[in-house]
Amino acid sequence: VQLQASGGGLVQAGGSLRLTCAPSGLTFRSLTVGWFRQVPGGEREFVAASRWTTTPKYSDSVKGRFTISRDNAVNTVFLQMNSLRPEDTAVYYCAADSRIILSSLTDSTKWDYWGQGTQVTVSS
Repeated sequence: VQLQASGGGLVQAGGSLRLTCAPSGLTFRSLTVGWFRQVPGGEREFVAASRWTTTPKYSDSVKGRFTISRDNAVNTVFLQMNSLRPEDTAVYYCAADSRIILSSLTDSTKWDYWGQGTQVTVSS
């Protein structure tokens, strides 16, 4: 299984970025796909997750500003990040799992597959 994440960059506060994650090697429709972020010295923090049959889940810190969506036709998950803040600066990681349960979505140790990170930097 491979997860290809892209879309990070440098943006000013209040700006927007869109991250892309393209899992391969598993049936896309069966996958739960999520985003986590991590700052140097910090733990991997849950951001958002998309499951095929349920409402997306967001952390409180990004709710209302970030939107996770999936395009099953091209096996891709997007994270649209609006109204970015300096505290959103982190390395963002895409994760995927075909068996993770709803109550475990925010626990990074419960996810099976990870992509390489993409840096998001928000300047003030």
